[in-house]
Order: sequence, then structure tokens, then C-alpha cells
Amino acid sequence: MSQNSPFFGVIPPVVTPLTPERELDVEALEKNVNRMIEAGVNGLFFLGSSGEVVFSTDERRGQILEAGIRATAGRVPVFAGVIDMQTERMIEHAKQAQKLGADAIVATAPFYALGGDVEIEANFRAIREAVDLPLFAYDIPVCVHKKLGVDLLVKLGKEGVLSGVKDSSGDDVAFRFLIRANDQAGHPLQLLTGHEVVVDGAYLGGADGSVPGLANVDPAPYVEQWKAAQEGDWNRVSELQDYLADLMRITSVVKGVQGFGGGVGAFKTALWLLGIYSSNQMPRPVSALEGENVEAVRSVLADLGLVES
Repeated sequence: MSQNSPFFGVIPPVVTPLTPERELDVEALEKNVNRMIEAGVNGLFFLGSSGEVVFSTDERRGQILEAGIRATAGRVPVFAGVIDMQTERMIEHAKQAQKLGADAIVATAPFYALGGDVEIEANFRAIREAVDLPLFAYDIPVCVHKKLGVDLLVKLGKEGVLSGVKDSSGDDVAFRFLIRANDQAGHPLQLLTGHEVVVDGAYLGGADGSVPGLANVDPAPYVEQWKAAQEGDWNRVSELQDYLADLMRITSVVKGVQGFGGGVGAFKTALWLLGIYSSNQMPRPVSALEGENVEAVRSVLADLGLVES
């Protein structure tokens, strides 16, 4: 881990709460932010995939980020997602994030008009030139249909274009190669895994932290896991990962729902059942979980002692 970077440890992507009328629930957002900071997280990521960035209008993005930064109140670093289809729009979002007080920005490769490494590199360089904030590359090929290459990421890290990578690729082999190449280059990048169920392996390989959406539901085990990894207590790291893998079952017990509706929908439903959020409302066109799916999520939480059975 780079000793000079403030970006490390557990940095949850904050799940955006909505009222039943699909308005931003600022009170619930503040409640969850305070809860995670009090649990000891090392940062917060607003407007990530779990934060509904691509479901939000420009106005809503501003509302979420402004409310999140206000609630965080400088206690931990704030990451702001600037994810969009092309460079000019990402730059607009990045400038807004800088104006509102974000500490770092997070961008994917451009999507829709799909390009190759030349276009991806040009995109990251343009964003970094336009805004004086640390820039993290978000590797999520399932959504943007392009895997970020190890050589390109390390090159941009060495040149100071990128400060880090949030890896949600699902490709643990490539992530391990990235960790090795980054170390061999002098560790120019802070490397964060976005996979809730294999954080233990990422830490053992040398990752600088994690960005687990599941930490919205139960942040304390992720915080304890990070501390145990820093102390070299790998048995405890593994034990905590087993618990978190069991908790992640909230996303797989739902039926008849796919993608965002099942994953983030389960996170929201759990937060609702825990009394943190006032509803499990989702952004259109995604429907909120209901009926048997709500009870399935409740059952997992009850099995782990988080709610009454």
C-alpha cells in the first residue's frame, strides 16, 4: 500500500435512498452515511453503480453529491462518480464534483459509442487535464463493454493521469496481474476491489482496499476485515469473508429479478428492513422488490441475526 495516498481501506459505494415518490431521501442518506462513518470506513463513494449514477438526471446527481458531501462533513474522503457516455459529459460532471468539494473522481471508459484503448486513454487524459482532482478508473466491463488493460492502467498511473483503479471486472486473474505490474512499477496506483465476496483474496494479493456495496448493509465486518489484513491475521480475514459471503446471499435468493434490480434492489430492501431507509424504492424503469422476494431477503438477515426472524 502506498503510504502517501489518503485513499485506502474500506470505501463503500453509497446506495442512494429514494422516497416512495422517487425523490431523494436526504434524511435516510444522512443516516446511512453517519452509520458507516461511525463503523470506521475509510471513505465513501457517491454516484457509483450502487448510487444510481446512470439512472440520475444531472440535477439529481448534484442533489446526491451535495447531500452526501454535507453529511460526510470532511470526516472521510469523498469519491464522486462522473460516469457517462462520452468525455465532454464526464468533464461536466467532474467540474461539478470539484465545485461541490469531492476529494476524488471516478470514471469508466466511455460507453455506447464503443472505442478501443486509444479512445479510452484519450478520455482519461482529457478528464484529468480538465479537473485538478485525483482520478480513479472504474473497470466494469459488464456495463461499458470494455475491459481496461493492465498495461494502459499502469502507464497512466506512472504518468500521473490516474491515481487508482476500482476493479469491478470480475476478472480476478487480471486484477492479480494488475497488482503485480503496479508493484513492479513502484505502486503508482491505489488498487481497490469492488467484489464483496472475494475481498480476502484481493487483500492477500496486495490490494489497497475495497469498495463493497454490501458494506451499506453491514459495514463493521468490512472494517474489521481491513484491520485484520493490516495486522496479518489472515484467519480472521477469512472468517469475516465467510460471514460476508453468507450475507451476500440477499442478492441471490430473489427470484424473477435480474441485474440492478436484484443486486442493488436487495441492498435497498435490506436497508429498509433494518430501519435505515424508509423504503426500498428503485429508479425507473426498475421495480422495487416485493412480496416473497422481500421475505427471502429478510430470511437471510434473520439467519445472520441482523433482524428478528
